Amino acid sequence: MSRTHRELGPSARETLQEMTVRRHDPAGSSTPVVFDSPHSGAVYPPDFRPAVPLHLLQGGEDRFVDELVADAPRHGAVLVIARFARTYIDPNRTLVDLDEELLEEPWPGPVSPSDHTKRGVGLIFREIGDKVPIYDRLLSIAEVQRRIDLCWRPYHEVLDAALDEAHRCWGAAWHVNCHSMTGFGNALSPDPGRARPAFVLGDRDGTSCAPEFTAFVASVLEEMDYSVAINDPYEGAELVWRHGRPTEGRHSLQIEINRDLYMDPSTLEKNDGFPALRASLGRLADRICRYARDAAPSDPAF
Repeated sequence: MSRTHRELGPSARETLQEMTVRRHDPAGSSTPVVFDSPHSGAVYPPDFRPAVPLHLLQGGEDRFVDELVADAPRHGAVLVIARFARTYIDPNRTLVDLDEELLEEPWPGPVSPSDHTKRGVGLIFREIGDKVPIYDRLLSIAEVQRRIDLCWRPYHEVLDAALDEAHRCWGAAWHVNCHSMTGFGNALSPDPGRARPAFVLGDRDGTSCAPEFTAFVASVLEEMDYSVAINDPYEGAELVWRHGRPTEGRHSLQIEINRDLYMDPSTLEKNDGFPALRASLGRLADRICRYARDAAPSDPAF
């Protein structure tokens, strides 16, 4: 998959709505697995108008995660990818997770700021990096609503549809929500200054998927000599909460990948570890797809 970091100008042939989300279906036989990468988007629409350099905003992307998991469809999974930048609007936050200090006037609906918002990284990011303000202005109600309608809602609609299809066909669905994390916690994270393992798996303290699925993914990664932590410091946010209902056969697991494994933190470009990590994640996708096919209560014989 090619990747382009750019602003979407008014003369672009593709509209913002067409560039919101991409769905990649399985190349061969299907399985009840859906991978998604909600934060790897690199489109910065013209109405964003941030007061910080693009390079600083790119540090907020889950840069290259879409490429790291690009082999998932080859093993039978659907892959859903956001195209818009998470700092523009974050699909891994609820619609009520708004910071009213960013708005010109009170929001016309309910507002319930989470700890994310209080740290500056809610539905609409207020800060980036080591607490650098993104805006030198207040946002209008209309522009926030536009971001919701053209980015947040379409992403959820595509992901919802993919998971509903898998559950309908197989009687169960496994959702793998893919992210990246810095090697050390920064000022906007829940663990500032702390070193992190290669992977953090988040299942919201055992409530968003069957515990055996979390244990299985951890064991596969550990077999490949990666260090793994569970629910520390990330336990999963809106997408895992929204789709994780294991009593209904809907299993949702968040995977955080340490960027130091594949990216130079100073240049934000791939390092020599990228090919090996992508190969490892391809093997992980294969194992997850085989696990889900075997664990599903029905087989549509695709």
